[in-house]
Formats: sequence, structure tokens, C-alpha cells
Amino acid sequence: MSNIDLAAAVGWEEEEKPVSWNQRDILIYAIGIGAKKDDFALINELDKSWAPFPTYPVVLPFKGTSQDVVEFRKLMTGGKSAPGLPKFDPNRGVHGSQSIEILKPFPPSSGPGWKLKKRIVAISENKSGIIVENEVLLVDPQGTPYAKLHSASFNLGAKATGGKFAKRIAGAPQGTPPPKDRAPDWVVRDQTTPEQAVTYRLSGDYNELHINPAIGASTGFGGVILHGLATFGFAARAVIGAVGGGDPRSLTLFGVRFTSPVKPGDALETSIWEIGPAKAAGHAGETEVAFVTKNVATGKVCLGGGVAYVKKAEKSKL
Repeated sequence: MSNIDLAAAVGWEEEEKPVSWNQRDILIYAIGIGAKKDDFALINELDKSWAPFPTYPVVLPFKGTSQDVVEFRKLMTGGKSAPGLPKFDPNRGVHGSQSIEILKPFPPSSGPGWKLKKRIVAISENKSGIIVENEVLLVDPQGTPYAKLHSASFNLGAKATGGKFAKRIAGAPQGTPPPKDRAPDWVVRDQTTPEQAVTYRLSGDYNELHINPAIGASTGFGGVILHGLATFGFAARAVIGAVGGGDPRSLTLFGVRFTSPVKPGDALETSIWEIGPAKAAGHAGETEVAFVTKNVATGKVCLGGGVAYVKKAEKSKL
């Protein structure tokens, strides 16, 4: 326990991770997040409206440079640990939140030399466990950043100081909560398929929880659950379709908290409120929206605290 020092872990930088992708990877990802047969801006690389879907980089920490199946357990337990952190139980880790900010449009195919640069930007401890927040930059061979990802993992039951602790050096842009005094400006309903997790895992996240019913049952989910980042992508499609006129280039920031699971085959309903001009630097002329996504099958919110910056289409569907 003498080597545990949460403050020392904040700011620690992981070894840079090479990553790569091609157009086929982008197309497979679009299908994994529910793209439909007439979503030509997402599924037909020859269509003039087509562009890489903006949330695609969230799969790169899993995929790396591989064009084959990735061994999930090895991925999760390999590599160096940050100094000062206690040993976490991988079976008690929960993906708490995720955001992505597109700094520059990334190309349909990467070519060699692209990397992820990851650092710990915040740690907090409470009586329930320890939350670790990471910032990941996607950079090209010259070191130019194209996307910035923030994620938080909640390690249930983990202990370090035994009390309350919090330190932060950076974080994702924060959004405005949905207004309670008015109905949403857009409501988008979508349907996952029973095979949704089977398709989404081909983008790089081969966690058995999403394919093996026995593992889902043993972890208390009652069977297979959909990847949280697949639901994340469904909600991003909803925002782009409703506010951005279906243009993948319209979305420049997107973030959520994961609040409850979704099973493949469940219907999703995303409610979206226009907030006003985006406030963060570098997003002039864009519109901030707040949103929540509900699992229609359970009635529970599965994505909460949603924030997005969108280049709003002139005739967005209300």
C-alpha cells in the first residue's frame, strides 16, 4: 500500500499506441452503429455525401493496427500501469462516460504512422470506489491532433486513501442539462437488432460480455448486452440526422454518461434539445444540443448527460 499515491498518477502518460484504419473499417463501424440501407452518407463511399463517421476513433484503443480479431483480456491486462494506482479488478470496472471532440476531419484511410497519446487527467475516490479519467489524442505522423477523446472508468470497491480524494488537470467540455420546462425539439426512435453486438464487435471490441450469454448471465446482466459505445454511436446518428441534416461532417463534439445497459434488439429513443451557440473555443458558429437516450424496452435512460456540438442544417427536422 505504501506505493499508492493517487496524486502522482494524475498526468501520467502511457506509451504511444500505433493505430490504423481503412475505408472498410469505417463502413463496418457504420453498420455496427445501426446505419440503414439508405444512409448513403454513412454506407456508400462513392456517394458525394459520404464521409467517415465522426465517432469512429472511439474504437481505435481496442483495434490498434490489427486487421484481425483482438484478444480482449490480453488487451485489458497488458501494458504498463500508472504509478501510484492500486491494482484494479477488471471484472469490477465500469465505463462511466465517453466524449469525442473532432479537431480536424480525419481521412478515410490512415496509412502508417498514426498514434494515440493517452494520459490520466483526473482521479477521484469516494466510498464506492475510484474513478480514473483519461484523455486520448489521435495524432497523425507529424504529431498533428485530429481528435480528442475523454473517458472515465469507475472501479467499484477499489480503495487507496480510504477517504475522499480528487485531482484534475483537464477534462471534457461540459454541456448544459436538458431544460425541464419544455419538450425536446427533436425525438428520434431507432431499433437495434438481435445481431447488433455481433456486428459492432468487428470494429475491435471483442469483449465476451457482448457475445457469450453465459458471461452476461454470470455478471448479472441476464445475458448478452450491447456495447455501450454502440449505443453511443446510435445516439450520434440520431443527433446528426435530426440536427445536422444527416451530414457526418456536422458533428464536432459528442459526449455521454452511460447509465444503464441495452440488450441487442432493444429500441432506443433519443430526445434532443437545442441549447444555443456552442461555448467552447474552436466551435464558433456551431449549435450546442443536450440529449438523453432511453431504452424503450426498459423505460430507463441508458445515455444521460448528453452534449453535442453540431453545424446545424438550415432545415433540421423538428
